[in-house]
Amino acid sequence: MKRILVSLALVCLCALPVPAQETDANLVDAVTLYTNGRNKQARQLLHTLSIAQPGNDAVWYYLALSAMRDADLEAATQASEKAVALDSTNYWYRRLQARLQILQNKPLKGIELYESMVKDFPDNEGTHYDLLDLYLQNQQYEKALTALDEVEKQRGLSEEVIRTRYDVYTAMGQQDQGAALLEQFNEQYSVPSVLSMLGDYYLSDYKDSLALSRYEEALSLDSSYIPAILGKSEVYRHMRRYPDYFKTLEPFFSSEDVQAQSKSMYLGNLTRSLDPKILQIHRAGFDSLALKAAAAHPTDSTLISTVGTYYYSTGREEEAGKWFQRNALLYPGSLQHTATYIQYLQLQGKWEEMREQSMKAYERFDELAFLDYANLGSYNLEDYDAIVTTSKMLLARYPKDNKICLNAWSQLGDAYHSLGDLKGAYKAYKNALKIDPNYAPVLNNYAYYLSLEGKELKKAYAMSKKTVEQEPDNATYLDTFAWILHLMGKDLEAKPFFKHAMLYGGKESAVILRHYATVLEALGEADTAQVYRSQAQRLDEAGKKQ
Repeated sequence: MKRILVSLALVCLCALPVPAQETDANLVDAVTLYTNGRNKQARQLLHTLSIAQPGNDAVWYYLALSAMRDADLEAATQASEKAVALDSTNYWYRRLQARLQILQNKPLKGIELYESMVKDFPDNEGTHYDLLDLYLQNQQYEKALTALDEVEKQRGLSEEVIRTRYDVYTAMGQQDQGAALLEQFNEQYSVPSVLSMLGDYYLSDYKDSLALSRYEEALSLDSSYIPAILGKSEVYRHMRRYPDYFKTLEPFFSSEDVQAQSKSMYLGNLTRSLDPKILQIHRAGFDSLALKAAAAHPTDSTLISTVGTYYYSTGREEEAGKWFQRNALLYPGSLQHTATYIQYLQLQGKWEEMREQSMKAYERFDELAFLDYANLGSYNLEDYDAIVTTSKMLLARYPKDNKICLNAWSQLGDAYHSLGDLKGAYKAYKNALKIDPNYAPVLNNYAYYLSLEGKELKKAYAMSKKTVEQEPDNATYLDTFAWILHLMGKDLEAKPFFKHAMLYGGKESAVILRHYATVLEALGEADTAQVYRSQAQRLDEAGKKQ
């Protein structure tokens, strides 16, 4: 709901006038300490003064303020209550007491205190505003309307009051009554904000012509009023009058005076919410809006990212990449923009460039995640020597960091195996398991590679068993364990694990499908086995086409 009121949390109490009683030099010193931000010293001195001068209301008031600054709300409440007890006619003491109830999530008690203040300080405009804000926050709408009556008595009918009254009626489910009030106000005082609210109301009620007339009237008063521009464009979109829609939005996107954040939010919402067919049919118009926004704010990183996302979402990955790269080049010190560009390169399978950018990013940010990206690039390029080099570098640079070394030994083992160095691979895996004997990725790979050699199957079985106990729904681990069971002549035991793997992604792996088919054949289920072999063949053929 829109607010015309200043939040209680933003009210500055430290600038209040010092009460008349604050003539004591020590109290002045305490207030000075408090005002200068030396709260600990101020609170200590005020505590001492409260013992020496328990009848000094100002001491208790500033002690409450200093306790509140320390977030010691219980102590602040106790001190404020003593100040009020000594002088209940002081508006600031009473206001602080009420505010502390709100800060302690006791809104009803806070409202009760503010209501008593309204009675005791009827001419204080701030009290009415605070109370109105509390009524709105706590959905006491009937009381909010009464409070608005008081505000209107003091200030007269205003744009802020009528807009808030409309919001209250809307919250009460009486939007029609609120709109009638807006129309009455508009007959006397035509202002763009009220006219735009009327436009929004009629648009939500599918009265496009009425909505359009109100937006146009608002723009006749202020041609640059953004809510009216956006509302008018939305009417045209509802009416599928896209040329008018783009024409209306053009000033919004091309203006340098409109915040880039507003344009980014609008374009992002379009990308997420519009029917892809609409985006495709009217691509030129939407492209124009995105490019005009970027031209108006050529270095705004958020907008550049949004434009890149727009192009990516509309199937133009190459064009999107230029925008992500643009951000990375404009802001080389931004880890976020660098990572976004590298992730884009990964999605596009641009492994060489991804590896290059990842290594540069690691040198720039000293962030190990970028080395993982670099290794992923090397893996897809089948450059296993590069992975060996990177892993050894990590082991030498961080010899006492178990987490880093565990990952490095793991990747080193995989790389050595891909290079055909089984001795080196197994040595690396053993070093990894010395750090963490239960590290499932290494246990699985080590076990699987032993099974491929048909060696040390009992050892492989024990390692693989740990992985399925840790992750019983991991299709890869289930496959390894079941395959080892098969090699040990336990096909009947292996079958349930393969069946479980099929439920959790196993059907997406040609290797797992073939393993399962082999086990089924061993169990005499040739027809079913052939089904899985055919599925594996289709996956292989699909992979070749890609």
